Amino acid sequence: MSVDLEYVDETVERLGRRPEAVIPILQALQGHYGYLPEPALRRVCASTEITPAAISGVGSFYDMFRHQPVGKFLVRVCRGTACHVTGAERVEDALRRQLEIPPGADTDRNGLFTIEPIACLGCCTLAPVVKMGEGTFGHATAEKVPRLLSDYLAGKGVGHEHSTEELNHGEPRLHQIKIGLGSCCMAKGSDQLYHSLKQTVAETGVNVSVKRVGCVGMCHRTPMIEVAGPDKRGVFYSGLAVADMPGLVLRHFQPPKLTQRVKRLWNRSLDRLLVDEQEEKLTAAAMNPQDTSVSAFLDRQVHIATEQFGNADPLDLDEYVKGDGFKALGLCLGSEPGGLSVNVPLQNDCGQFPLSPAEEERGLFLASHPRVQRASEVRGSLSPEQLIDIVERSGLRGRGGAGFPTGAKWRLARKHPGATKYVICNGDEGDPGAFMDRMLLESFPFRIIEGLAIAAVAVGAHEGIFYIRHEYPLAVKRVRAAIKLCVKRGWLGEKLLGHDYPLHLSIKEGAGAFVCGEETALIASIEGKRGTPRLRPPFPVEAGLWGKPTIINNVETLALLPWIVRHGPEAFAQYGTATSKGTKVFALAGNIRRGGLIEVPMGTTIRQIVEEIGGGVGPGRRFKAVQIGGPSGGCVPARLADTPVDYESLRDVGAIMGSGGLVVLDDSACMVDIARYFLQFTQNQSCGKCTFCRIGTRRMLDILERLCAGKGQKSDLAELERLAQQVGAGSLCGLGKTAPNPVLTTLKYFRDEYDAHLQGRCPAGKCSALIKYRVRDNCIGCTICAQHCPVNAIPMTPYRRHEIDLNLCIRCDSCRKLCPYEAIEVV
Repeated sequence: MSVDLEYVDETVERLGRRPEAVIPILQALQGHYGYLPEPALRRVCASTEITPAAISGVGSFYDMFRHQPVGKFLVRVCRGTACHVTGAERVEDALRRQLEIPPGADTDRNGLFTIEPIACLGCCTLAPVVKMGEGTFGHATAEKVPRLLSDYLAGKGVGHEHSTEELNHGEPRLHQIKIGLGSCCMAKGSDQLYHSLKQTVAETGVNVSVKRVGCVGMCHRTPMIEVAGPDKRGVFYSGLAVADMPGLVLRHFQPPKLTQRVKRLWNRSLDRLLVDEQEEKLTAAAMNPQDTSVSAFLDRQVHIATEQFGNADPLDLDEYVKGDGFKALGLCLGSEPGGLSVNVPLQNDCGQFPLSPAEEERGLFLASHPRVQRASEVRGSLSPEQLIDIVERSGLRGRGGAGFPTGAKWRLARKHPGATKYVICNGDEGDPGAFMDRMLLESFPFRIIEGLAIAAVAVGAHEGIFYIRHEYPLAVKRVRAAIKLCVKRGWLGEKLLGHDYPLHLSIKEGAGAFVCGEETALIASIEGKRGTPRLRPPFPVEAGLWGKPTIINNVETLALLPWIVRHGPEAFAQYGTATSKGTKVFALAGNIRRGGLIEVPMGTTIRQIVEEIGGGVGPGRRFKAVQIGGPSGGCVPARLADTPVDYESLRDVGAIMGSGGLVVLDDSACMVDIARYFLQFTQNQSCGKCTFCRIGTRRMLDILERLCAGKGQKSDLAELERLAQQVGAGSLCGLGKTAPNPVLTTLKYFRDEYDAHLQGRCPAGKCSALIKYRVRDNCIGCTICAQHCPVNAIPMTPYRRHEIDLNLCIRCDSCRKLCPYEAIEVV
């Protein structure tokens, strides 16, 4: 097949010819061709300084690059932790059967569909998740696969934002209809509701603005709509469809005109708008009436990194400024945006405005409370040394995993000589089961820009880089748009907020390597190399990007900075514990009733998060454990649920904070399978530089796979522990050192499940090789199981008790799930 090389020439001209341009060029080529054609790669080498060896090395290292043609339709199946524990493997198997993809292949024989497993799509509250084209389909099951494919081919996929930079222009209106347009929201159709609302408002002429906002936090309620007025608390709706939008508008506002279309849809949709106007709680026909407590989800939260969540348009710069945006950066430079002098506190008198006992008991943070307003008005600006001192006194530690004191890192970089320094925002977030950074970047791009600019001023850097996962297209799009808006206003570039301080920001997209969350691997990736960690010292603060001093902070760390500078270090340090100050954002997902993005004070217990905020596990299930910290974290059993969530307490029970993924597991989860899942991920993502990590994780995975297949030996458990200790001690980077944590914690807290697997039994009924089905006596022979069995393992015997041929059975579990009489059980 001939390849049009004109696009290659255009791409090289646009992205550059230097060796460091190799990853952006390959990303562009893959986006255009669907894979990396050999003629295109040869053309790149012929027209740039990039060598064939560099292309081969980089192209084979990063997961996103393909070297074989892709089908017309690309089906991405998420393999994240939340998706794994909710049945992603069975969904992928069902897709392969439905599309008739041969074993060992990823594309069907006609070249129409290609299945591509992906480490994590970051939509964990919708698990299991399948992405096809621009459409994201949540809560997928094996039984829904035929409908899912037909919906996609019929153009019913959702999740595409039509206008990223659209703002609510015109005079501000007293009433607003707010709708969340984060990735999870749009995957549930909120973008379609948004455009339907705007159309309805335009047709009816009501005096209300339809406002796009970022993450609403309550991902379990998406799509969510808030009707807000000037003098009362908003009324929330969830579970509504496009047809309900006219009824929603007309329920709250008197229209000056009505069109025939609106009248028709209004009459049809009013019956579904079941809103309790007295209590003003979330209610709708599609919702579980036993799970309507919004206050339970919100009351323990403290919104600092997520300040203004659910209220701010992500790309409305004026709105951001009105909400004290860029005031912290203005203090660092001596003026507000536009050159006006600014009054900002250098300290916060925490005793002057104490919270009420009820507020203290709930841990509720009130953004309007006088206590967090300016306690002392000090005119002037902060020197870099004063700024670093404030960050140190706040007790802020890096929220990316290791928890290194942020101020101490900055001080080291500040002291290092040299005119060229860099600041980098680490938005890679490769942990499966984590989506905090994605939500922050999508919802608060100006705040992250301000945080990165504050870091730049503190250390004396004039160039900043956002390193964001390629799998987060909306985050990339919004950060890029926010940077352009700041440059257009003259607040970035040669003058930062109009001052003689140059700061240029750019975006680099990751290419699908988990190890690039590690600082030195991330730097190597930006430089156009394979993302392999290097020995330290020297540390990045001494010799980082291009050998220059470099500060790398993760998204959440940067999101906290503007609040800390505006309100003072004491205001931040009042939250948390003695050694873990402030708040932490968590992605709450898995087997949980109320999943979403939460921000709680450090020291909040696991039980408070799971049971009070998350509402516990599903009906009829038992809370078993939480997996905290991703592949580098550990599994904490329910009996230790009173453990405070802070750096030291989690370390003491064998876990780590990580970036903030918190996946809840109920009694349907097999802990041996969970350990196998994480070892499989770590082994696949190992950069291969260390023998202990490359070979040791492979040997550990071999043992876990034998155990899950019922072929384990008694000596395997001692060998697992020995290998885990060696891998942890001998690996080069932090990722390899912590890779054994899921194995060690499951061995420690769930040893009985390992013993059961040695006896050929999986107590949770998760490991396919150990599953046997039995049809009970209450089977009436309705044939539903036989009709839906994908491999004809159940003979069609109407009105007679069915039988399952275990030799043919593939353990897809469809028969048990679909049986209306619960006549099929796992033995």
